[in-house]
Amino acid sequence: MQKTNFSRITFQLNNLFFGFLSDTWRSKSISIISVLTGYFLFANFLTKFISEGKNELIMVPIIIFFIEFIIRIKPSSSSKIYDIWTVADKLRIGAIYAIILEAFKLGS
Repeated sequence: MQKTNFSRITFQLNNLFFGFLSDTWRSKSISIISVLTGYFLFANFLTKFISEGKNELIMVPIIIFFIEFIIRIKPSSSSKIYDIWTVADKLRIGAIYAIILEAFKLGS
């Protein structure tokens, strides 16, 4: 098949949406465990944080800083710490999911 712009776009879209299926079992399981661990830890943290009601003005900027720091330090995929960053990023995704779910619970 020729390398046309359309074939490149379809390859990129296929890799974006279904790239998870082509990974190894090791990377799939680490990703799922990281997301679920991030959700579990942050959901418990939020529950304790909401029930106490202290230091909100200090903790919220610190949480935002850590989330932005994880996003901004993304190393190249050939780096030695890329796997560690991937786990930290999946923990961040689980934490953000916990925040959104808690916001829906509080809003209803």
